[in-house]
Amino acid sequence: MTIAQASRQYGLSADTLRYYERIGLIPPVPRNKSGIRDYDQESCQWIELMKCMRSAGVQIEALVEYVELFRQGDATLEARKALLMEQRDLLLARMEEIQQSLDRLNYKIQLYEDGKMTREAMGRQKEESQNP
Repeated sequence: MTIAQASRQYGLSADTLRYYERIGLIPPVPRNKSGIRDYDQESCQWIELMKCMRSAGVQIEALVEYVELFRQGDATLEARKALLMEQRDLLLARMEEIQQSLDRLNYKIQLYEDGKMTREAMGRQKEESQNP
């Protein structure tokens, strides 16, 4: 598949795909006899993986390191696993922070729905918290 086709399929610009290849985020893409990139199944799998990881907030540096380790072969299996586990732990921590923010927003929305966010209601809440 051409870079234009890959761009459309994965929702990434051609410039982004070239950038990902240039910095090592995806391994070098095979080229046809004319020197034009010819994205094969393996290239497309790398694009899918990187798009997923980037949308999850995984840093480019960690992904470049992962690709480099992958290219070094099976001797790096444990290092790759450790890198992915570290990224998973970071993602889980971010998810917990997001959940706390969501819980807080839901709480505030419920106060509005219950009519407890008027100035008068907020004044009563303040008085009640000062006088147990």
